[in-house]
Amino acid sequence: MNTVLIHGQSHKGSTYNISRKLAESIGGNITEFFLPRDFGCFCTGCFKCINESEKLCPHYEKLKPITEAIDKADVIILASPVYVFHATGAMKALLDHYAYRWLVHRPEKSMLKKQAVCISTAAGAGMKSANRDMYDSLLYWGVGRIYKYGAAVRAAGYDGVNPKQKIKIENDMVKLADRIKANAGRVKPCLKTRLYVFAIGSAKRLFGIK
Repeated sequence: MNTVLIHGQSHKGSTYNISRKLAESIGGNITEFFLPRDFGCFCTGCFKCINESEKLCPHYEKLKPITEAIDKADVIILASPVYVFHATGAMKALLDHYAYRWLVHRPEKSMLKKQAVCISTAAGAGMKSANRDMYDSLLYWGVGRIYKYGAAVRAAGYDGVNPKQKIKIENDMVKLADRIKANAGRVKPCLKTRLYVFAIGSAKRLFGIK
């Protein structure tokens, strides 16, 4: 299996260690990116990717390695620590560049057979909303199966996490990896994604939208 692991930060804290444990438990080839180190551009809102071609995006060449890795992957892992109850700005800046891939615009058909995971951690709270930031993009890309995992680690770094909690988290990652491997090669879009595809397709036919 091919896994692409995109970190919403460039340091190796709790989120990094948890997502890395998952990727290693899945096995196979792992391609890893750190934001904003590997991509730190903000969307300019020019609409060229939506109205014409993503190749006209001023950041197309910088984004290309990540796009190619996503397209080759069987599993996409988006990992972000919680920043003020949301995913990091670097993660949001990356996802903004893929608006053209949403189901209502020019979706990539291969997404329907992929699996994805959203992982977030915080010293206290905010994992649900941070995961939602990443989940929304994956859902509207049309990813077939999406999992979410949040952990309140109650520590500033992974070394400070309670050993018992660390064992539980790492066991959770092994179990999640087993689910992902069991579903490999037979992923079907969830009901919510199928409804979106049907609704958008019907709307396009009804109003003659290309």
